[in-house]
Formats: sequence, structure tokens, C-alpha cells
Amino acid sequence: MVHKLSSVKLDNYKPLRDVVFGAIREAIIAGELKPGERLMEVQLAEEMGVSRTPVREAIRKLELEGLVVMIPRKGAYVAGLSLKEAADVFEIRESLEGLAAALAAERITDEELETMEKILSSIQKAVEEGDVDTIIKKDAEFHQILFAATRNDRLAQIINNLKEQIDRFRVQSFTNPARIKNILQEHRGIVNAIKDRNADMAEKLTREHIEKVENNVMDILRKQMDAGEEPS
Repeated sequence: MVHKLSSVKLDNYKPLRDVVFGAIREAIIAGELKPGERLMEVQLAEEMGVSRTPVREAIRKLELEGLVVMIPRKGAYVAGLSLKEAADVFEIRESLEGLAAALAAERITDEELETMEKILSSIQKAVEEGDVDTIIKKDAEFHQILFAATRNDRLAQIINNLKEQIDRFRVQSFTNPARIKNILQEHRGIVNAIKDRNADMAEKLTREHIEKVENNVMDILRKQMDAGEEPS
């Protein structure tokens, strides 16, 4: 394992096992711990400045989330990103987030619209500065506001159940500079439709947005496979 994690910072409000779990999970989602990479308890514990116990607990929990796979007699590995998994996730995302946008157009508050506008401004600034990390963060915030604006807690919960997979594919999508330039325009279109209370248009533009993200991610994964690389 070539990656080196930073020592974890203790949180007075969280058990150590949760802090360790969050750190490893974030490293996987961000692509710092790559698909197919072996997770060695001793090395991770040393790098993070903790004992092996919270690392072991974190790995087991990550396995339940589908971010880690356990291979008998070999150990724990970061789960790969497959074309089938990507297709399944995006198929669900397109339907559910399209519905979310339609509901948001009918139920969003002025305060939420203002927040979305501020997020777009932050994305604009990040695009100009080439700050990919901020773009990824703000893109996630944009979609979370969209879900909250549906006033449908169950729908938001169902979508958030896919959060780990969505976040991993979000990171993949933003590895393409050409794709980054189009994100802002697509988001502005969605916000304008919601602001106009046009539910049909909001759903249509959101579905198109998710479809474009899917096409980009699938192209990246196919290229990696054609090159004989482990998707990362």
C-alpha cells in the first residue's frame, strides 16, 4: 500500500472507532485508497496513530457498506468500480433525482433557492480557479439541497442510501476537465427551472444532467479497462 494516511484528529463528540471509520471511508471515496488496494490493519493503524482495533472495526463496517471486500486467506481490499455497478446506480439516480427536482420545483422555499444560488456562485469561482476539490464538495451540497426541498424525507433517505456509491462516481466524473466546464451550466438550468416552478422542465434537465454524468463515468471506466488498469 503506497498511500499514507494522516494521523486522525480526536473528536470529543465521536468515539475513536467512528473517527477512524470516517477517515478511511473518505480516503476510499476520494480515490486516495484505490480500488483493488489491500487494506492492511497494522500499516493503517500506524499511519493513523491508533491501535488495530478501531481499524479492524472500520474495515468490517466498510465491508457492510460495499466499499471493502474481504477475500478469504488474502485479506481486505478496496472494492472496485464496475460498469454494471455504475449502470445500476445511475439508473436509480436518474429516476429518483428527476422526481426530486420536480417536487422541489413545487415545494422549495425562497431560502433554499438563495442557498442554491450561493452554491452556484461558489462552483463558478472554483471552476475559474481550477479548484476541483471545492467543485466536488459544492456539487454534493447542491444535490443535498435539492433533496431537502422535496419535503419528502423518505425519498431523500432512499437516495442517500446510495451516497457512498454516488460520491465515488462523483469523484470519477470530475477527473475529466472538459466535463467540469459543463457542470455549472447544467446546474444553472436546473435552478432556473425550479425557480420558474416548472416541474416538468426541472425533471427533464436533472435527468439529462445525471445521464451526462453517467456517460462520462462509463467512458472513464471503459478506458481504464481497455488500458488494462484497475478502475480508480
